Amino acid sequence: MADNSMTFSNTLMQLGGEDFLRELTEFMLNRIMDADVTQRINAEPHERSDERETYRNGYRDRQFNTRLGTLDLRIPKLREGSYFPSFLEARRLSEKALNAVIQEAWINGVATRKVDALVQSMGMTGISRSQVSSICRGIDERVQAFMQRPLEGEWPYLWLEATYVKVRRNGRVVSVAVIIACAVNSDGRREIIGMGIGESEAKAFWLAFLLSLKERGLEGVKLVISDSHSGLKAAIQQVF
Repeated sequence: MADNSMTFSNTLMQLGGEDFLRELTEFMLNRIMDADVTQRINAEPHERSDERETYRNGYRDRQFNTRLGTLDLRIPKLREGSYFPSFLEARRLSEKALNAVIQEAWINGVATRKVDALVQSMGMTGISRSQVSSICRGIDERVQAFMQRPLEGEWPYLWLEATYVKVRRNGRVVSVAVIIACAVNSDGRREIIGMGIGESEAKAFWLAFLLSLKERGLEGVKLVISDSHSGLKAAIQQVF
């Protein structure tokens, strides 16, 4: 059976989210490496500590090929000794764990246990819970900023895609409908411009979702491509 989170990531890539997914993954891996180095040298950057073993000495760039494309990573350098992350040396990056983080970040806000599972899969066992929590906050902030960004210019073509994913709610795993809005602007650039979770056939949900896109600046829509639910069609006619 196909991995649920990997299917969700594939959908995001197909609908125009590949650039942001790469940027988000680069952020995660770079922050995880920084946290790993902090544990190894027993000190935060610029921290005065009697337990410090050595100092950081900048970064070196390294490209890393993944299913999401080529990632630009920044590997921390040390003044004494060397650092090379085990996931690069042994190719230990778990796509299943990575995709689980991506899905949860977009839908629920990422949980520390998902990032911790990713860290463990990479062979990094010393990263603290506070560091994992900090990484989670950074991931959530970037996803929210992307999903709430102003929409500038005209977007003649709008696709509305419903995909079903399994999430944990109140201690149970349930299937929910995730609505993804993808649009092409007047320059021909395709982007994911919004996402919502709700009743995929209810007019009230669609009306609120489409109005939220309008409030962020969605203009110039000439064609909407979607399933032909009666509630959705009524909302489209009312908004556009």
